[in-house]
Amino acid sequence: MAKTSLVLTAEAARRRSFLRQAGTFGAVTAFGSPVLSALAAEAGHVTLPFENGERELVAYPQKRPLILLTARPPQLETPFSVFNESVITPNDAFFVRYHWSGIPTAVDAQTYRLRVGGNVNTPLELSLADLKQMAEATELVAVNQCSGNSRGHLSPRANGGQLSNGAMGNARWTGIPLRKVLEKAGVKAGSVQVSFNGLDTPPVGDGPDFMKALNIDHALDGEVMLAWQMNGVDMPMLNGYPLRLVVPGYYGTYWVKHLSDITVTDKVFDGFWMSTAYRIPDNQCACTEPGKAPTKTIPINRLNVRSFVTSLTDGMHVKAGRQTVVRGIAFDGGYGVNEVAFSSDGGRNWQAAQLGKDLGRYSFREWSAAFTPKQKGNHELLVRAVNRIGQGQPASALWNPAGYMRNVVESTRVVAV
Repeated sequence: MAKTSLVLTAEAARRRSFLRQAGTFGAVTAFGSPVLSALAAEAGHVTLPFENGERELVAYPQKRPLILLTARPPQLETPFSVFNESVITPNDAFFVRYHWSGIPTAVDAQTYRLRVGGNVNTPLELSLADLKQMAEATELVAVNQCSGNSRGHLSPRANGGQLSNGAMGNARWTGIPLRKVLEKAGVKAGSVQVSFNGLDTPPVGDGPDFMKALNIDHALDGEVMLAWQMNGVDMPMLNGYPLRLVVPGYYGTYWVKHLSDITVTDKVFDGFWMSTAYRIPDNQCACTEPGKAPTKTIPINRLNVRSFVTSLTDGMHVKAGRQTVVRGIAFDGGYGVNEVAFSSDGGRNWQAAQLGKDLGRYSFREWSAAFTPKQKGNHELLVRAVNRIGQGQPASALWNPAGYMRNVVESTRVVAV
């Protein structure tokens, strides 16, 4: 099918009559979120475990009911129970993050072109067919995590969307290395960075277009990918159809959706979303004393180490005297998790968890541990991970003004009955 829109692939039976009344995106508008807002079907409510945590569960086209943070633009968080379904996050449950409400709702794959220019020998305009013929397609399993994932749990409160732990996902991405396109264009000597722009735009006025940049060596490393498939099928519209940048090991702010322009520069790119936004304290912990601004900042970059219990949630009951296999996930920024420890007594004692199948150093890594509560009552479960270069997780949450990069040792409280 040449033209993909959010409406054409809406699959939930309970929304079909609603969608028929609303019409198709392509017929109404090519850009803008009022149509998106109208086509979102409410499916319930959820209360996240922090102040003002009441949220709607809303089903957008191509998506199951997700946690709604904002509608204009759509910002949708994955319900945490999804991460216990599979180490691969299903497309219809994958989180959604936009910065502006001027987003594409229909893209014609036949007329779509990716422009490559700037400090290159040969500027290019490439169709999807051109990209697919340029090199053999590769696959990579990698975590995409929003910089502000878990911000809502910080104390004191940090400015920004108050997210719980669901602004992340792990998928199998298919595409070609960015390096192949840059080599075809011919990067000139003296190139410093590569900037990326997508089809999403500020709705009105002179708001800064959402553009990101990578250092030239990073862009040419052969791992940064131009991906057109996600988990074996075309990219969902809300996750970047028809093409998105995949930057394995780095926060999702760099994973530009609906990629339209690649520009090689001979100086550091100074756009707002690099020079002002998405910056962290320039120190080892990327943290400051709560309430204080950093003295110096750098662009946010590589994911830190995280781990979660997924099979149990706060307040769940387990059977006293009976073994329960606790399961979860761990990941980092690409060195690879090689150790996970589990505690059932609030951190007084730890045991090594068993690691699951290794899907690659950028993927979620499953883990499991046996837990047999000897007595009835409350039990605090903790999990901590360490990667192959010895990076781990802090026992107490670190803080920075933007609420980025939370990776504290997480606690899950269960009741043995």
